[in-house]
Amino acid sequence: MPLTPEVQNTINTWLTPDYDADTQAAIRQMQADGQDDQLTDAFYRTLEFGTGGLRGIMGPGSNRMNRYTLGMATQGLCNYLLQSFPGQQIKVAIAHDSRNNSRAFAEIAAGIFSANGIVAYLFEALRPTPELSFAIRELQCQSGCVITASHNPKEYNGYKVYWNDGSQVVAPHDQNIIAEVNKITSPSEVKFQADPSKIVSIGADIDARYFAAASKLSIDPAAIQRQHDLNIVYTPIHGSGITLVPGLLREFGFTNVNVVQAQATPDGNFPTVQSPNPEEKSAMQLALDQAKATNADIVLATDPDADRVGVGVKNDQGEWVLLNGNQTAAVLTNYLLSARHRAGQATPKDYIVYTIVTSEILGDIARSYNVHSYRTLTGFKYIAGLIREKEGREIYIGGGEESYGFLIGDFVRDKDAISACALVAEMAAVAKDQGRTLYQEMVHMYTQHGLYVEDLISLTKKGQRGAEEIQEMMASLRANPPATIAGMKVVEIRDYKTGRIHDLRTGLATDTGVESSNVLQFLTDDGSKISARPSGTEPKIKFYFSVKQPLKSAVDFDLAQRQAHEKIQAIIADMKLQ
Repeated sequence: MPLTPEVQNTINTWLTPDYDADTQAAIRQMQADGQDDQLTDAFYRTLEFGTGGLRGIMGPGSNRMNRYTLGMATQGLCNYLLQSFPGQQIKVAIAHDSRNNSRAFAEIAAGIFSANGIVAYLFEALRPTPELSFAIRELQCQSGCVITASHNPKEYNGYKVYWNDGSQVVAPHDQNIIAEVNKITSPSEVKFQADPSKIVSIGADIDARYFAAASKLSIDPAAIQRQHDLNIVYTPIHGSGITLVPGLLREFGFTNVNVVQAQATPDGNFPTVQSPNPEEKSAMQLALDQAKATNADIVLATDPDADRVGVGVKNDQGEWVLLNGNQTAAVLTNYLLSARHRAGQATPKDYIVYTIVTSEILGDIARSYNVHSYRTLTGFKYIAGLIREKEGREIYIGGGEESYGFLIGDFVRDKDAISACALVAEMAAVAKDQGRTLYQEMVHMYTQHGLYVEDLISLTKKGQRGAEEIQEMMASLRANPPATIAGMKVVEIRDYKTGRIHDLRTGLATDTGVESSNVLQFLTDDGSKISARPSGTEPKIKFYFSVKQPLKSAVDFDLAQRQAHEKIQAIIADMKLQ
């Protein structure tokens, strides 16, 4: 496909002296090789600075992650910070993961901040995203950023921006920063010349402070002391978790932590996996193999920036199984509340948080301990926003989402797989101390609250017609909501776009209590929940399914699980989603 005049004009701009010789040489090589499709993709638009920052494939081009797109984003952020905090010495913290170019990008960002008169606290080497959030609060910074593309494939990198409370930027700052970034149209407007006097290296001291704060999360250190040799297999999947997870497990008192050596070295090529994502079994396979070979008690994993946690446990047949994000969030919530109750630490001000598409068992668990629970929109910045809103009046215990994120305590304001690993290990130690496995603890939790099973379908609808189809699907569901789904009576409709919850049993309508979002949910009389949510960044619509089955005895667990999965398939068929 030949280049359009617009694409060619953008390429010509990138072949001017505003861009370095290596960048120009790479573009000319693509031209010489006739790579028109690749050139179009690299230059047909400007890589969008969204509400969370940048994320894209690395390489030359306006639609790529490189020193220029990063530089213009950082300059826009600097301009907004200088407007927002006039007359103050502004400080930012900067971290990066193990991805290719992450260190170089972090140093470029630090240089631009410093050139704008802003003190840049730059971690001396790779560090997890949650530690960046912690450092912003600990060093009383006005902002911060981390260079990461989370669990995306190796070709990607990104740039996440945080505000002074350690959470990802939210309204009105997100849109205001975007406006400032969009004003920067040329690298000539970026102050690339660093002021070394304003760049401060940080590392071990912040690590020690993080360990001190995280160690206070332990609820049953006596059980750990008795089970200190719990056999733990941990993999950082070539990412930044290696810098903190083994150390925090030692701080908690665990003495038998075995790192998967083939994945221990940080490496942006992620050579042992297709995708460095603990949600995928293939990424966890080496850890599971090691656990089986060494008769381990538990498997723990983190993604490249160590904000998502993966957990493997042995079932009653001795087979290793992976917990999904809902299961991990549920067992952690159940442990935190039950252990605090046993230890006499519970207070009437305690609360937990989960997102609107996360399993409702979290709310059931909270109610069983007379603990408040709150729901937020999808995304951890909303959980952080609720923590900020409740600060000083209520006590945040923990919160999670179905996509493998959990946060315990409020000294970090983003999902934190470091502390989650430590508390999952403590859970396993407490269970072993009582002669049970973590798998058995999970099954017991379900016998108390009912078995919840979740699934997700993501439908891709490409192009303009695809976007129209997605809108038509949502409009149809709103205009003609189902009275029954797979034989189950719909008793409640939650429309987060209008902000109203309609109870079809009473006819009453109440507010959702969260800001507007294009999400629609149907709740049935047996406790099932079906959610429809168009993606804001991709041509996709996601359907989340959560069904509830009664479970009176652990011996019925496998049967109840099969029945739950069959119920989900019946829902999918009834809604004609496949």
